[in-house]
Amino acid sequence: MMINAQVGDKVLVTVDSWFYGADGKQYRAIFGTLNGVCTAEDTLGIRPNGKSANWYMQVGNTTIAGCQVHYVLKTDTVNDGPVEDFNVYDGDYRISMRPSAIYMADL
Repeated sequence: MMINAQVGDKVLVTVDSWFYGADGKQYRAIFGTLNGVCTAEDTLGIRPNGKSANWYMQVGNTTIAGCQVHYVLKTDTVNDGPVEDFNVYDGDYRISMRPSAIYMADL
């Protein structure tokens, strides 16, 4: 069974590269209301060449180039607080807390 996100649904979108949010911080995912999936021409007002993204996803206050979208998860909530992370340093397994890498796009 496939569940497709529809305009108006809340989604979590994981993108291929880190990006800067309006607050100047770096993020790797976006959570918010799916406002639309549009052609590049509708989004930018021009028809790009074949090497550019030809579609865009609008989530909250953010527009994402289709070529950057990696995963889309339909969900009503996400954890936007600190998250547990780990690393191995000199053979030691260390757990630490770090800020969330999810940009909250609904203002």
